[in-house]
Amino acid sequence: MDIAWYWTALIAFLVVNFMLVSASVLVYAERKVSGYIQNRPGPNRVGPFGFLQPFADVVKLILKENIVPTVANPFIHSLAPYIMVLIAFTASAMIPLARGVVVADMEVSALVLLALTSISVYGVTLAGWSSNSKYSLLGGLRSSAQMISYELSMGLAVISVVLLAGSLNLSTIVEDQSGGWGLFGWNIFRNPIGAIIFIVTAFAETNRTPFDLPEAEQELVGGYHTEYSGMKFGMFFLAEYVNFFIASFVIVTLFFGGYMLPFEPLILQAVPSLDGSILLGLLQGFTLLLKAGFFAFTFIWVRWTLPRFKYNQLMTLGWKVLLPLAIANTLLVAGGVALFSTF
Repeated sequence: MDIAWYWTALIAFLVVNFMLVSASVLVYAERKVSGYIQNRPGPNRVGPFGFLQPFADVVKLILKENIVPTVANPFIHSLAPYIMVLIAFTASAMIPLARGVVVADMEVSALVLLALTSISVYGVTLAGWSSNSKYSLLGGLRSSAQMISYELSMGLAVISVVLLAGSLNLSTIVEDQSGGWGLFGWNIFRNPIGAIIFIVTAFAETNRTPFDLPEAEQELVGGYHTEYSGMKFGMFFLAEYVNFFIASFVIVTLFFGGYMLPFEPLILQAVPSLDGSILLGLLQGFTLLLKAGFFAFTFIWVRWTLPRFKYNQLMTLGWKVLLPLAIANTLLVAGGVALFSTF
């Protein structure tokens, strides 16, 4: 259904503020989960159970001095973190939050989302180059090489989903997964290899462990953001957490039914009055949030469980394992779609 511009503006405002708050919650969650994994309490001083610690960190970053190296390119050095944050929040506009509730419902929203995630590497590369530091430059170069390695596999995984749905629209892709009682029609069951490939490449897309080579604190001090301080560093930090939360939403949207409730067709058959109601919209939004929260936890869990890949291991995985597997899976899905469409 068409949404008036003022409702679209309201949804966009709520989505942006939700992402800002969720970044703080994810920072707290990461610290707590890492503390439990390492058998320590984590933040427990600022506020009840340490919950206000992320907000104290924001105040600290605001009060810190903004230092720009004398040999750096000041304009591009300042532009890079804004690029990262802008792309992260723009990508959130493509995610269908419930049936008919999406900020930017475009026919090619899946393609636009891929384009936005590809552009985000420019923020990292520009930050590494403009700092005029060998550590930052190496981090930026690693990010560029990493993007080339996994982007093809990620694109092919999305193509396999598009072939099944017959559309590049993310809302249509979600609705296409409503078959099989609303659970077994999810693409994780119809296209499991594509789901695994996309989830693995999503970790590389967000520069999260075990693919955090652009940062690699033990090798490159801080990687591409070594020469950043104050709120510019805070913007990189914000973009990282928003990005992996957006990646969680995209994984859910493409492969786990998006906002669809498990067994939703059966529920609507039992309670017909629920169809099209505000209550169903709220339930769908809450379902999407729960699914995305699970994968956000998975991102955190993996970071504090697996070691970082070496550079040659990343290249080998991207070019010799993921890419051939993604090509074979895409051909298999295309063949299956062509075969079943003839009946």
